[in-house]
Amino acid sequence: MAETASSTLQDRARIFVERPVVTNSILGIIIFNAVTLGLSTSESVTVQLGGLLAVIDKLVLAIFLMELALKLFAYGLRFFSSAWNVFDLLVVSVGLLPDKQGLSALRGLRVIRALRLLSVIPQMRKVVQALLDALPGMGAVIVMISIVFYVFAVMATLMYGPTFDEWFGTLGRSLYSLFQIMTLESWSMGIVRPVMEVYPMAWSFFVPFIVITAFSVLNLFIGLLVNTMQSAVEAEAEAEAEAEFEQLRDLVRRETDVVDAHVLELHDEIKALRQELRALKGGENG
Repeated sequence: MAETASSTLQDRARIFVERPVVTNSILGIIIFNAVTLGLSTSESVTVQLGGLLAVIDKLVLAIFLMELALKLFAYGLRFFSSAWNVFDLLVVSVGLLPDKQGLSALRGLRVIRALRLLSVIPQMRKVVQALLDALPGMGAVIVMISIVFYVFAVMATLMYGPTFDEWFGTLGRSLYSLFQIMTLESWSMGIVRPVMEVYPMAWSFFVPFIVITAFSVLNLFIGLLVNTMQSAVEAEAEAEAEAEFEQLRDLVRRETDVVDAHVLELHDEIKALRQELRALKGGENG
């Protein structure tokens, strides 16, 4: 009896936490908490509403704790099978850290809970899934661009390091400068042209690097993401089409069963009428 009562309570708790009203309310609180955390970064706002923001912060944290406790009770060990549940647990646990020794800054990580919106909006779920699916392909591209960066960084350090120590004095500085050049952020007037004043042929080094990295390798990333998203959309469309086909097949099967039942009924009625006709003929002959 005790196990049955506990199971009933867990079922009720699971039904409660899965209600759209509850989930939407939690998401609304997450967004509200993200806004209040943003307001707490403003000195003028904290001077006027610092006490209220602190109360709201504690109240929201208490709501998050109650939500997690209810989910833990409702799902049991299955709670940890969901990556989003584990993510929420870690973020809320960070919010329990004391406000001292610089740990209070970590409590701001609760704003990351706003990322749960990604699991609710279907279009965002597709984008996130595409990013995750593209990671294996991106690994090969990352290795390739890392090799390119390393080769060009060593060359830049050896060729331009003695004269331009600030940009290419060490391998680390060369990597950072080449990364800036790859992003096309002040690469010409900021780095390349000053280098060309001393080394006029430096363009023959930097232009191929930009073509290889900024225009070729980065386009590979975009191509991988586009192909992965297209594959995901096609797979989802196929799954939806298959689901619709299954529904139509089930509907046809049910309708066929109904027709078969009516045919059997008519067959039985015809047999009964034939027997009655035979009985009547036999009575007339007698």
